[in-house]
Amino acid sequence: MSGEQRTVVAGSDRAPVPGAELVGAPHPDERLEVTVRLRSRAGGQLAAHVQALAAPAAEGAAVQPHLSREQFAERFGADPADIARVTDFANRAGLVVVDTSAARRSVVLSGTVAQFAAAFGVELELFSHPDGGSFRGRQGPVRIPASLQDVVEGVFGLDDRPQAAAHFRRLADSDGVRPGLAATSASFTPDKVGHLYDFPSDATGEGECVAIIELGGGSRARDLTAYFKELGIAPTPKVVSVLVDHAHNRPDGPDGADGEVMLDIEVVGAVAPRSRIAVYFAPNTDQGFLDAVTTAVHDTTNRPSVVSISWGAAEVAWTQAAMQAMDQAFQEAAAMGVTIYCASGDNGANDFAPGPDRQPGNHVDFPASSPHVVGCGGTRITVSGDELSQEVVWNDTNGGATGGGISTVFPKPSWQDPVVSGTMRGVPDVAGDASPQSGYVVRVDGQQFVIGGTSAVAPLWAGLTALINQKRGAPVGFINPQLYSLIGTPALQDITDGNNNGFTAGPGWDACTGVGRPVGTKLAAALA
Repeated sequence: MSGEQRTVVAGSDRAPVPGAELVGAPHPDERLEVTVRLRSRAGGQLAAHVQALAAPAAEGAAVQPHLSREQFAERFGADPADIARVTDFANRAGLVVVDTSAARRSVVLSGTVAQFAAAFGVELELFSHPDGGSFRGRQGPVRIPASLQDVVEGVFGLDDRPQAAAHFRRLADSDGVRPGLAATSASFTPDKVGHLYDFPSDATGEGECVAIIELGGGSRARDLTAYFKELGIAPTPKVVSVLVDHAHNRPDGPDGADGEVMLDIEVVGAVAPRSRIAVYFAPNTDQGFLDAVTTAVHDTTNRPSVVSISWGAAEVAWTQAAMQAMDQAFQEAAAMGVTIYCASGDNGANDFAPGPDRQPGNHVDFPASSPHVVGCGGTRITVSGDELSQEVVWNDTNGGATGGGISTVFPKPSWQDPVVSGTMRGVPDVAGDASPQSGYVVRVDGQQFVIGGTSAVAPLWAGLTALINQKRGAPVGFINPQLYSLIGTPALQDITDGNNNGFTAGPGWDACTGVGRPVGTKLAAALA
């Protein structure tokens, strides 16, 4: 292999983690697994297929049907000949093929640090992370044999730095709050928020599956049973764990990622109690994130019609190859009628939490910036009696604020043409209650907390979509074009007051709360 001509994998350049320090080299015999992402057998036809889904059908024209997962794999999956070429390369490099999936367009390889370094032309090193712990990292591009240049679109897992953060905020003084009772601010159970937003009361999510992506933490069945019992929901919503890349449903305590996991499950379960909730646990790396998404989207067992993602990072923290692979996975979801909701971040227009890796200027969060997901921004609600009396952009004095802005990576999609100025994608698309000051009462590791953040908005919309899908008898699928067509109608409540420290809300779409928050029954009727 040493004599083969090499080429760079487009978009694979890795930059150093700001503040990270080199501490040495990983042991050359340390074993790892890497995911190789392959091209589609249909070339660029997937994008055209999704664009046809997004285009409004002419009067009397047939509506573009969603593909089944089996149909999609046959039409748009990887070519078996390409899988064979990568397998041959792996064998010559001394690597072991652990798994292949034509539908997910992936080949998973196993080998040692030394073997992978030689096979992909990288130098792997150990770094201490400024936020704690250490990671195996690389700098510069990944290289492959020139004969695979048109076959391989990405190589993920060589670098295992933490890729994303959970977008939730806990109200610090909320310990001990019981579901349904007010904290020092104003807190609500998720079903109460659904009531305030007029979610359909004649649907339960029966027959639908909602997927939740988690990159850490875990859930405890006894907490879920106790929580839903207090809400009067019986039986307890069905929750299943799907383990990706050797991850586990492993609770790490109320100060870890458990708050994210339990928030997501409890929000979905409270508003769509008869839906099946499939939680995909994966490592917090670009490989883990991608593999979790593709596993959920192509899952032929649980077959989710909705995906909720509450993890992300500023676009500048990703490689171009990783964003491209994730965006293509979201296009695949659209083709199969799967709706994806992504939190837009909790640090305002800058998107970086305070710390050594904070970068100046405005940044949008990925994956919310993908044009093939619904980016979810945040609001703060005020309630008088049993009714909403005010709703403004979430921007609290403690620094938490909704993410939003303009992508530097993704061009503006056609459905944003009338409302977003410039040429690039605007974020978010929609909004919902996110401020911890008007947060969600949840149960985490035996304790009650009030939690907010745009993390809560993605599962809230996902639960609503499960209700709508049940009422329709079919998935709404790629919903963004329809949402933008409903601007100014009773189906959406425009949020016009507030800012996110970079952009200001106003009539119509804005880079704080998108097209607004849902008016559930009217939105369901509009999508019927």
